[in-house]
Amino acid sequence: MEGLTVGQLAKRTGVNIETIRYYERKGLIPAPPRTESGHRRFPDESVARIYFIKQTQGLGFSLKEISELLLLRTKMDASCIDVKARIENKITDVENRIASLLEIKEALRKLASSCPGLGPLDGCPILAALDDKKRRSS
Repeated sequence: MEGLTVGQLAKRTGVNIETIRYYERKGLIPAPPRTESGHRRFPDESVARIYFIKQTQGLGFSLKEISELLLLRTKMDASCIDVKARIENKITDVENRIASLLEIKEALRKLASSCPGLGPLDGCPILAALDDKKRRSS
């Protein structure tokens, strides 16, 4: 039986063996056939599939979203517009996260500017402001 062992697949793709097992459990890569001795042999296509998973993860896609993209490839009625819609949704998600991070950054800047960086902790305006906000949200 031809194919790659899990170790060979890990080496070729630059991911660890546990990651491959995890992807298999999550259904991102199909369970490979086993040899008579019970060893798994991954087809060569598994390399490209893992590269796809890593590439899409690098673009911020969750494993669930990656699974949906992979599933689109097998749907007879799917088209490029389906993939593009998912990409556009991800762009919106990223824009929302950026806006949220910018708000956090501004709040942190205000906290930092409120403190001269001198004096004992019991008079720290940053800690006082954080305590005050904690009381307001309770």
